[in-house]
Amino acid sequence: MSSVTEGADLPATDHPPTDLPPTEVSVAELPADDTPPRPEVRPPEVWRFATPARHTLSNGIELLSYDIPGQYVISVRTVLPFPLSVEPREVEGVASIMSRLLDEGTAEHSPEEFAELLERKGIALGASVTDGGLGVDLDVPKRRLGEALDLLRQALAEPVFPGPEVDRHRKTRLAQIEQERALAPQRAAQAFIATHFDETDRASRPTAGTTASITALTRQDIVDFHAERVGPTGMTAVIAGDLSGLDVADLAESTLGTWVSATHVPAAETIEPRRATDAARVVFVDRPGSVQSELLVGWTGPDRHAPGGWAAYPVLGFMVGGSPNARIDALLREEKGYTYGIRSVFRPRRVGGLFLTSGSVRADATVESVQLLLDLLASGRDGFRAEEVQAGVDFISKTAPGRFATADAVADEAVTMALDGLTTDFTTKTLEAMRELDGQQLTAAYRDWVQGEWTVVIVGDASTYAEGVRELGIGDVTVVPA
Repeated sequence: MSSVTEGADLPATDHPPTDLPPTEVSVAELPADDTPPRPEVRPPEVWRFATPARHTLSNGIELLSYDIPGQYVISVRTVLPFPLSVEPREVEGVASIMSRLLDEGTAEHSPEEFAELLERKGIALGASVTDGGLGVDLDVPKRRLGEALDLLRQALAEPVFPGPEVDRHRKTRLAQIEQERALAPQRAAQAFIATHFDETDRASRPTAGTTASITALTRQDIVDFHAERVGPTGMTAVIAGDLSGLDVADLAESTLGTWVSATHVPAAETIEPRRATDAARVVFVDRPGSVQSELLVGWTGPDRHAPGGWAAYPVLGFMVGGSPNARIDALLREEKGYTYGIRSVFRPRRVGGLFLTSGSVRADATVESVQLLLDLLASGRDGFRAEEVQAGVDFISKTAPGRFATADAVADEAVTMALDGLTTDFTTKTLEAMRELDGQQLTAAYRDWVQGEWTVVIVGDASTYAEGVRELGIGDVTVVPA
């Protein structure tokens, strides 16, 4: 049998004939002036957060509008401050369950109708509760903004909390509690707040409630909580995206602005949670046979109103444990190979805050990792190298334009600031102050909060490693069941 190329009429191609001699040009033969010049690398321009248009709706809601050309999916965020301490003790978690039910039917639409409207109009709506209050998120195509704002008004003002949906969300939360106990990071977080905060303080218990409080929760508890604690007074609404051609103030006024509540009681000021008198100790949550140990080390930290400003703390978190090049990972991950990554963060609350470091390590490295981690955290009190400072300042300050390039990121930042009684002008000023930080200022800020006392939580095999941790002499070690 002959080859397919023998006697075959091959189709023409766009390739040149192969029998022509190749053309070769030496780089040396190119004129020197044809070499493109090396581009000049200049520092980025100073970036500032956009200034919003401000309007107060007739019912008192503060409206902030950020026009971001080209962002045709509009992000709407509302936030209503209240401390979790307003929840009745016996049904803690009622605020979280209430928030999850806001899109489960209104006075005008059944749960099915409301869900269909959201889907048909391309609207994503969600709500949650933090230690600072209630937040509702909504994203919608630009042309549907007016309709979306009216559905948002209905969800906030007229939820009906159907009995079957209440039961479903209660069961979901109870299942979630069991899952949280099974996952090491969540179990560590539970143990941390229970150890660090005074047991009588709301901060010592889960935001979304416990098995006992959720089991006791009834539909009437949710109805009563909504009537008393959810209303327009004190609320901030943020609308961000391409707002060209839209009268945002009029759209908000004709929807959110029509909401009134005769029963709403604005919450009192939030107070800083109380730290437990025995917070400086080690809690070992026993997981027999665990091949990893989850570590969570923390102590009281600042909020955004800290004396001397907030600028130092995002940079400090980055330098200590914010990247693979930070102090913690440089040793525990890159040099020792004990972990995939451990992260540090200064986490502000509405009042007060926490400095937290968390991650998992190989089980057989538990004891040494705890000691090395505490040594690394203590080392910040001795100062930071110039290259560390520059890397931290550059990363946090120079990546801001990228972090806040989208409508949802802008809206999220605006409501985060509003919850703390601030505006995004605070974000701009913080970035400006950050660029002026030096090693001496950062060391002083670190020393203000890191003084050698720690709440340490370990989730792992206590029978194998708890005694070794005791021998470190870092505090009393209590072993608790998983």
